[in-house]
Amino acid sequence: MAVNRLLAFFLLMISCNFYFSQAVTIKDDKVLLDGKQILKAEKINVAQYSFFSMKDDEEILMYRYMDNETPRYVSDDYFILNFLSEKIKVESTDIAKISNFMNSKKGMEKLIKWLLKERVINHDGVLNPERVALFKEKYDENITERTLR
Repeated sequence: MAVNRLLAFFLLMISCNFYFSQAVTIKDDKVLLDGKQILKAEKINVAQYSFFSMKDDEEILMYRYMDNETPRYVSDDYFILNFLSEKIKVESTDIAKISNFMNSKKGMEKLIKWLLKERVINHDGVLNPERVALFKEKYDENITERTLR
């Protein structure tokens, strides 16, 4: 009897996980959420991506990876999320949030999932200004201001 309850609980947990997980893919410069396009994407180079709104084709987010001018020393690397329409920039060294073994497309899919989870972007690909400001408060490390050049 206890085994049946444990099995039922386990199946319930798995089904909840599948229900709340969202499939984010980038294919042919389209950001798809569960098969529906929510943003347009453009890969500038290995270290830079831009995301555009579906409504007016304006660039709303630019991602850039910075090696801090030390390509062989990765401990000082960081990324920049520039929310262009909100004029907010977030700099973070927490590369684990978006890294995916140098596959930039998979990393950008992970980035969009993170922004959806934090409710910075809604399911229609629209930025939430209040959540962008909260996101900056939570994750911005202000690296440029702290770095001497």
